[in-house]
This record gives sequence, C-alpha cells and structure tokens, in this order.
Amino acid sequence: MKKWILCFSLLMPSFLSLANESLPREVQRYVDKREGCDHMRGEIPDPREKQRMRDVEHEIQRLCKGTDKELARLKKKYANNPSVMRRLDEFESGIEEVMPTAPRG
Repeated sequence: MKKWILCFSLLMPSFLSLANESLPREVQRYVDKREGCDHMRGEIPDPREKQRMRDVEHEIQRLCKGTDKELARLKKKYANNPSVMRRLDEFESGIEEVMPTAPRG
C-alpha cells in the first residue's frame, strides 16, 4: 500500500502538468496571468507601507487589467469544451470593479 501511495504522489505532478498542457495556448496564457493577478490581489500590504502598496497596486493593474473581458471572451469561445470551461469557471468574474486605484506617481 505504501508503495502505491509513494508512486501516486510522485506521478501526481506529472498528471497535473499534462492536464494544463491540454488547454489551448490562449487559455493557458490567461490562466497563468490570472493566477498571478489573483495572487497579487491577496498581497495587499499595510497601508502604512507606501512603497510596497504602490508596487502591489502596479502589479495588480498590470496583471488584472482586461481579465474580466478576456474571461468572458474565452468562456464564449470555448462554451462547448467542458475541460476548458471547468478551468475557466474556477475564476471569479467582475474583479476589475473592485481593484485598487492605479498607482500614484
């Protein structure tokens, strides 16, 4: 039993990698960008950390801008592709409405 668990745990990353590779290139690019966006949305520092706040806001703008429109476009294009739709459905829509303001100079 332990051998099966070990084999499974060693092979799991390969299976996950293959699953991502089966996505169309434009969908995979979106997934990568959007995961970066979502990560940065969770990195909001203490407001007293002015420079860090500017850096995070800049990255959020860079990675998140246009993702709502792109998500809607991809969902429409791949509506008949269940595996792509499952992946796209993992992302929240309407995130740009609540993004922090653009970086200040």
